[in-house]
Amino acid sequence: MAKAPTPSKTARTLRDIALARSGDKGNRATLSVIALNPADYPELERLLTAERVQTHFAGVVHGPVQRYTLPDLAAVHFVMFDALCGGVTRSLALDAHGKTLSAALLDLPLPD
Repeated sequence: MAKAPTPSKTARTLRDIALARSGDKGNRATLSVIALNPADYPELERLLTAERVQTHFAGVVHGPVQRYTLPDLAAVHFVMFDALCGGVTRSLALDAHGKTLSAALLDLPLPD
């Protein structure tokens, strides 16, 4: 009898352990990433560095990225400068508020 194939292992993404919300202030985008389970916060804090977020958004975020850790909320908050094509009142971009940035970050692959 033939052996049933084993299901392929799906790569983990940030979406598996967190949710995210984004906002804007002028030409800055803000992004909060909150662990779904507080027990996952240490992994979130370790993996989500300002450098990794900046690399993930290369070509979109043209300025520095600042990271703030919020352990009591099991969250990490980012401020991304020069990220919104000048800001809502100066941009012709389709997503001038940067709302899609949170969904884009949740696609970030996590190591096994």
